[in-house]
Amino acid sequence: SLIEPNLRQQYDIFADLHCPGETIGIVNCFGLGGLVAQDKIGFPIITAHMQPAVVWSNISPPQIPGMYGPRWVQRLQFRIGERFFIDPVVCPDLNSFRKELGLAPVKQITRWWHSKWCVLCLFPEWFCSPQRDWPANLIQTDFPLWDEPNPDGLPADVDAFLKSGDPPIAFTPGSSNVFGKQFFETAVAVCDRLQRQGILLTRFFEQIPENLPSLVRHFPYVPFSELLPRSAAVVHHGGIGSTAQGLAAGVPQLVMPLARDQFDNAARLKRFGVGDWVKPSQFTPRTISKKLGHLLESNPVRSQCEEIRNKLSNKDGLLRAAAMIEQFADKNAG
Repeated sequence: SLIEPNLRQQYDIFADLHCPGETIGIVNCFGLGGLVAQDKIGFPIITAHMQPAVVWSNISPPQIPGMYGPRWVQRLQFRIGERFFIDPVVCPDLNSFRKELGLAPVKQITRWWHSKWCVLCLFPEWFCSPQRDWPANLIQTDFPLWDEPNPDGLPADVDAFLKSGDPPIAFTPGSSNVFGKQFFETAVAVCDRLQRQGILLTRFFEQIPENLPSLVRHFPYVPFSELLPRSAAVVHHGGIGSTAQGLAAGVPQLVMPLARDQFDNAARLKRFGVGDWVKPSQFTPRTISKKLGHLLESNPVRSQCEEIRNKLSNKDGLLRAAAMIEQFADKNAG
């Protein structure tokens, strides 16, 4: 079983911490143990969604891999996927545990993971407007825009490289991607073709090509909030964190989505006119150089990036989310 151990562990943690009237639980869509604790012991749980792709809407469906065509076709595809692929993986273990606790079985996991107490979406309405068929208890705030803090500022070698030439192109296939060797080989070739500086970001040193040219440097980690405002563009996997940081920095984004919400995030960037995306099979030096060249030289793209950057200036999504949670808790106490 893939979920059973975590399911029980999560439930036990919430059960141990439950103090009526004093505690609130916050989980993401995989926090099934917390949602079971809500059903069993009345623990008030907030489901926090970082990305629109996990909030299904029949009115405006998110872009999900393998789902295309008119909305009615996408709705049918989603129901088929939910009934024959998602529920069969999750429901047997979940419902077996619920039966032990004397709870009724559940289905349609992608609807059940929205807490019946409160659903918190940490993305702004302009990024994904609320839909009539979303949960009625849903509130929207803004992007958290969090990355690992660096109390000493940028390392001296990073700062020196940023000052040594034109703003670089930042490349990252995702902080947990252990299969990024070809991604970085292409990145180096793109920098050579465009004669642009590039920064390769990964903690997996073995992914980095040997003997990097002078235009390209590798760093294990640089906070996006400090790096991207000084970059020309960012090429990444389409995770919501990288996407939001790119929007806040006002730089063009080129995305190679691989799974989950990445396709939906990439489609939104293209729709907003601030980026583009390619399939992994299209991630070649020629294609990436061409697309990046267009993004970097386009005045409309630059204008759109600036407009969205202004929307995110002086915003603190985490503080706003915390304030909304407190307001909701006070309003619904007891």
